[in-house]
Amino acid sequence: MNTVRPDLLIFGGGIAGLWTLLRARQAGYSVLLLESRVLGGVQSIASQGIIHGGTKYALKGRLSGSAQSIAAMPGIWRACLQGKGELDLSAVRLLSEHQYLWSSGSLSSGVAGLFASKLMRSRVQAVSAPDLPAPFDAPGFHGSLYRLQEPVLDTASLMHHLADQALPYCWKYDPADLLVENGMVRIGDTQLQPGKILLTAGEGNAGLLAAWGLKKPKMQKRPLHMVMLKARLPAVFAHCLGASANPRLTITSYPLGEGKQIWYLGGQLAEEGVRRDTDEQIAAAGSELARLLPWVTVRDAAWATLPIQRAEVATSGGKRPQESFVGEAGDLLVAWPTKLAFAPRLAAEVLARLKEAGQPSPDGGPFEMPLSRPALASLPWETVRSWS
Repeated sequence: MNTVRPDLLIFGGGIAGLWTLLRARQAGYSVLLLESRVLGGVQSIASQGIIHGGTKYALKGRLSGSAQSIAAMPGIWRACLQGKGELDLSAVRLLSEHQYLWSSGSLSSGVAGLFASKLMRSRVQAVSAPDLPAPFDAPGFHGSLYRLQEPVLDTASLMHHLADQALPYCWKYDPADLLVENGMVRIGDTQLQPGKILLTAGEGNAGLLAAWGLKKPKMQKRPLHMVMLKARLPAVFAHCLGASANPRLTITSYPLGEGKQIWYLGGQLAEEGVRRDTDEQIAAAGSELARLLPWVTVRDAAWATLPIQRAEVATSGGKRPQESFVGEAGDLLVAWPTKLAFAPRLAAEVLARLKEAGQPSPDGGPFEMPLSRPALASLPWETVRSWS
């Protein structure tokens, strides 16, 4: 039987697994990553690509725990995008330098005061009329627009860039072939004896924990029902401010050429859309766009929806976790990033645990496995079978 002894064995090839792999390799650790589906994950590739800085979590007029936890993330990512950070992401495609936030009316005094505060001034800037981007430069727009210091990435470009560097250390496995016995891990005829094991497989963490006979940490799932709209439209990257603590609508765009865009719609529309079927959700999205962007004409549009399960560490009342999570379960590290933006923080925490466990082994890999390489994930609209 073949035996492989990596310093770190990672299950899950989404943003958290790939980022952690590359950071661990930088530090000299030998790493092996196992993915049961595709690199780029399920949640990661379906993300809207916004590197949140917490502004949308301050919409009640105060800085929430989530807003404070995530505040440093855009700066960390921008350094990487400029080739000056912990990972070189200078080749990753940037869809927009900024996400925006618009309101059809005046802001509440609490939100307006917070945005004007010293604490938020570096994150949020009001956009004056001469500088309004499309479609907010049209005569039909009478609200307020704010520019957020939150870049928007092409998630396919990001995942492909990370996967290109990580691929020599990544293998596709069948969970049915995974055998865990007396602390030993076996895949087919290969025995794995890692120094540390990291489970960061999103929803798949539940099955992996069960394979180890563990019931904690508990996982929760919060569903979304995203909407995709394909038409000749301007590129929009914006949250619409509503009455709740979450954006009423979040739009990001993806260029298709010949003047066409994908509008990828999330926010409250996607949160509440889990109670609607596909046709109902498309109708709700059309009505919401007509109410919030009445001056934008949508013609000859094709529509589709995407149900997503956001897998996270369980919280009291099933609320959104305020930050990424790395916990210990026996000899395992179990992690959920919560947000795409939190991947660097999660990787840093795993790296700290690795350093506590000891120095890198002399054999840095990569290790050969009798397995195939995982393919790369596709963007949600690239896999739609039927547009409405």
